[in-house]
Amino acid sequence: MTRSAAAADLFRFSATAHCPRTQARCGVFHTPHGSIETPRFMPVGTLGTVKGVTPAQLAATGAQMVLANTYHLHLQPGEAIVAEAGGLHRFMGWDGPLLTDSGGFQVFSLGDINVISDEGVVFRSPRDGSRINLTPERSMQIQMALGADVAMAFDQCPPYPASENDVAEACRRTHAWLERCVASHDRHDQALFGIVQGGTFPHLREQAARTVSAMDLPGIAIGGVSVGEPVESMHQIVRQLAPLLPRDRPRYLMGVGSLREMAIAVAQGIDLFDCVLPTRLGRHGTALVGGERWNLRNARFRHDHSPLDSSCACAACTGHSRAYLHHLFRSGELLGRILLSLHNLTQLMRFSAAMATAIREGCFAEDFTPWEPGSQAAHTW
Repeated sequence: MTRSAAAADLFRFSATAHCPRTQARCGVFHTPHGSIETPRFMPVGTLGTVKGVTPAQLAATGAQMVLANTYHLHLQPGEAIVAEAGGLHRFMGWDGPLLTDSGGFQVFSLGDINVISDEGVVFRSPRDGSRINLTPERSMQIQMALGADVAMAFDQCPPYPASENDVAEACRRTHAWLERCVASHDRHDQALFGIVQGGTFPHLREQAARTVSAMDLPGIAIGGVSVGEPVESMHQIVRQLAPLLPRDRPRYLMGVGSLREMAIAVAQGIDLFDCVLPTRLGRHGTALVGGERWNLRNARFRHDHSPLDSSCACAACTGHSRAYLHHLFRSGELLGRILLSLHNLTQLMRFSAAMATAIREGCFAEDFTPWEPGSQAAHTW
């Protein structure tokens, strides 16, 4: 099975630099709505919006590609309305690359309101209790109507912990669903990515990586991590799988957005990441500063009139003080949530760019910490 010539031309990935000490690489992933420079963090905009952030503000953080969710957009407003608007790009006012998750993660996260079978997954709508039948074919239909640059294959993400038999069954189902996704996906200006599952069982992960890689899709993702397993287990999964994935396609680690975990994964050759973490932390008053998490609600910031992070060019850091941000959160003001969300997103984009610079300059490592003055890569921050 090979990709169509049209898809291969529209969705090209090329590595532009390799780290001499690790498997890390810089690359460019071309899509119809622009190119993504890797390694790169992708903000999550589940319902067609990154919470509290306008598209212009999002672009100013350095974001290049944004995620949205098939299941949630199907519930509200419905893919037909998005298609009427000219597709998700026009509907949400974002002209850069977009990726839609398949709804497969909701098979895991909404396990108490769904029933899984080989045919697909039946959900009970959390809005009105109505029956939602999501199959691989339906997921493809919805994602094609939404029109993102990248659609994800419908998969079953097993919980942690799960027995080897249960994970093996989820893998079997995921691979059968992938074949059905490939058969039903016929939008040539949209790339379809496969997903490698397998839990924490190395032999199941290896088998899944080889099965999904053989489908010759424009990109491939590692799923089923950051779902409750020990963090070292996730590192082991990435170290095992990355060498098995195609070198000429983007490699996407789903649901990961902490700096340490990103650096370790990039060192293995991972290119793309996503996570709700930066905006979720920001909405709850936590700022990412120098590799640490600062709770701006703490009293120690009440009289601190210095910038949040003097090295950061975001609106929170260039226009306001720590004391002001503390005041906003203590007062329950919406602006505080917006400013810290922008700051945290900017930190993830800066970290992505700093990793790329360090890779090109040959000073990247798994313990990459560019904010430390003595670090070999300090100038990249």
